[in-house]
Amino acid sequence: MFSKFQKASDKVTVFLQIKDSCSMFLRHLSMTKKTSKVQALYDLCSKTFTPSPTPLPSSQAVQRLSSLLDTIGPADLGLKEEQSDDDRGHGIFGLSQLNRVARWAQPITYLDIYECNDFTMCVFCFPTSAVIPLHDHPGMTVFSKVLYGSLHVKAYDWVEPAQIQESKGPSSFPVRLAKLSVDKVLAAPCETTVLYPMSGGNLHCFTALTPCAVLDILSPPYREAAGRKCSYYHDYPYSTFAARNGAGIINGKEEDYAWLAEVETPDDLYMRQGKYAGPAIQA
Repeated sequence: MFSKFQKASDKVTVFLQIKDSCSMFLRHLSMTKKTSKVQALYDLCSKTFTPSPTPLPSSQAVQRLSSLLDTIGPADLGLKEEQSDDDRGHGIFGLSQLNRVARWAQPITYLDIYECNDFTMCVFCFPTSAVIPLHDHPGMTVFSKVLYGSLHVKAYDWVEPAQIQESKGPSSFPVRLAKLSVDKVLAAPCETTVLYPMSGGNLHCFTALTPCAVLDILSPPYREAAGRKCSYYHDYPYSTFAARNGAGIINGKEEDYAWLAEVETPDDLYMRQGKYAGPAIQA
């Protein structure tokens, strides 16, 4: 009788050992496959934007992606927050001035996290005072998350129907009316901002107030062959052309409007390619 119980006990022991082994394996598998935030971001972007082109993401999809972006910090992308130099007390020809000149000579660093036909995940790392000039995002939805530091954002949307004027003089050029959408400072930690093809500040300019980094999700990506070329603009006060051309304010105050003229890529846009050092993405 004892031998029968012993055999049964042995079977139970073996079963429990197998069960424990399976549990340990599953825990190990779970740990090895633990999703990093950048992997979760890729998965959600792939679900939201594939295939492209697609209609604008739903408000629910925008909220889900924004909520995830809001939880992401520099460490999640392998970044180390840069500290601002102290500019006080050295005078115009002292150390302070030299520090500022040195920073202005530094490039904006572009980190390519992931890019496909449907969306781009990237980071821009700015030194203090660096500027990405006013540019557009034709037919694109863009999510921007300030990871650290602070920057000033100035953004416009085109006035529809289009109001286009021709400047006067020997070097005449067309200008188009746009309405100011955003003019504020974003400082980490802050919520994700979203711009759309026709709203939310599709044409924007970034000016770094401190060393800072911005995580961008663009969908669909820039593709010149598909009509999504990145164009740069110079903004002129509304009064510059309004008086001579008689264009009227549609809604709001005069200072809410500007005339935008397309320009060549600015010579002082100093940008270099960096190496992304964060968690790898399993596509």
